[in-house]
Amino acid sequence: MPADPTLSALAELIAVVARLRDPASGCPWDLEQTHTSLVPYVLEEAHEVADAIRHGDDAHLSEELGDLLLQVVLHAQIASEAGRFDLGAIARGISAKLIRRHPHVFAGAVAADTAAVRASWEAIKAEEASARAAAHASATASPLSDRLASKVRGQPALAGAMTISKKAASAGFEWDDLGGVWEKVQEELGELQEAVASGDRAHAQEELGDVLFTLVNVARWCALDPEAGLAGTNQRFLDRFSRVEAALGGDLGGRNIAELEDLWRQAKAAIRAEAAGP
Repeated sequence: MPADPTLSALAELIAVVARLRDPASGCPWDLEQTHTSLVPYVLEEAHEVADAIRHGDDAHLSEELGDLLLQVVLHAQIASEAGRFDLGAIARGISAKLIRRHPHVFAGAVAADTAAVRASWEAIKAEEASARAAAHASATASPLSDRLASKVRGQPALAGAMTISKKAASAGFEWDDLGGVWEKVQEELGELQEAVASGDRAHAQEELGDVLFTLVNVARWCALDPEAGLAGTNQRFLDRFSRVEAALGGDLGGRNIAELEDLWRQAKAAIRAEAAGP
């Protein structure tokens, strides 16, 4: 029977990474890497995958998924060299988890719709968390907080804030109406301004976080996606900024703010006109 081309490609990638990590003939950079040193690359590749998805570019998405897969294989190789686990253990672990959390697919349970699937998933996760706590003899008085801490630790800060906000609200920690959220935004903005004026950088950093977290709550109330909103703003800024640069021949040096603002407004108007079409 011919080999599965996908499995063959994966085996080739594993072999390539193992060669890169070979102590005698591997790459010096790859040999220096640790789980910790690779953290920025894992996050960067995950964000680039998300960006490729937003742009709907299949070729780019395939390439970025490859970069993310490389990070998984590289981490597995590092762990395997220390005799801790390997890619096989990773794959078996996630397969077992998927089977365990989908009893409506693998064990004859019934889930009539997506809401039922979510409820079952959360219940199973809670059982798993309880089992882990019992195994470590660490019963907790704050189960929701502990679950959220575990859930958001691997998320970007904005996504983590939305997760915390949703779960806390569903538990009853919620404003009566959107007006209360806006009042909190104004309160936090005032505290940020005071902290910045005081010159206490650490305090200002905390207050900035409070402002952002409260704005995430605004997004939740309005059914908006803060990550998508910020990503869109980044892209719009770069589009407008590139036009300002082009208008100045790539040299912004020595320009006054009034000139730059005028070119910025022209760029916005041009983009709006192009979007409107003929």
